[in-house]
Parts: sequence; C-alpha cells; structure tokens
Amino acid sequence: MALSRNDLVAALAEKAGVTKTDADKVLSAFSDVVLDAVSKGEKVSIPGILSVERVERAARTGRNPATGETIDIPAGFGVKVSAGSRLKAAAK
Repeated sequence: MALSRNDLVAALAEKAGVTKTDADKVLSAFSDVVLDAVSKGEKVSIPGILSVERVERAARTGRNPATGETIDIPAGFGVKVSAGSRLKAAAK
C-alpha cells in the first residue's frame, strides 16, 4: 500500500500537532528546497533517513531495442537516492 501525499500530510500534521494546511506548506517547501539543492549539484542529507544527490553520467553507446541500431547517448546527470541506517532498519 502506498502512502499518498494527502496521507503523508495528514500524518505529518498529526505528529507535529499542526493543521493539515500548515503541514502541506512545509512539505511543499521541503520539496522545493530539495529540488533547488539537487539542481545546483548539492547533496541533501537527512541523517539516518536518506540522502539525495546529483550524479554525472558519462556519454556511452547504447542500442535501440526495436531496431538493434547502435546509438550514442550523451553525457548528462542523474539522481542518486541512498537509504540511511534507520530507514534500512525500519524496512527489515
């Protein structure tokens, strides 16, 4: 079962003792901060929970699965998300 945004906002509001509106504003602000930091190449870390960082991907050669034709894939960026120790322990 997935935790939807509305469910997450409700859980945050209950845990923090604030309104759902305030919790939604904080979640939106958190999302904006993470997106801005990652787009600038900064690493975002919440100790024990997770870290998010932008990683470089080298140019490489690939193959079109439909035609088998070789294609050049340009260098670019990706996102690496790593689970922290507390998150890993909660998943066990």
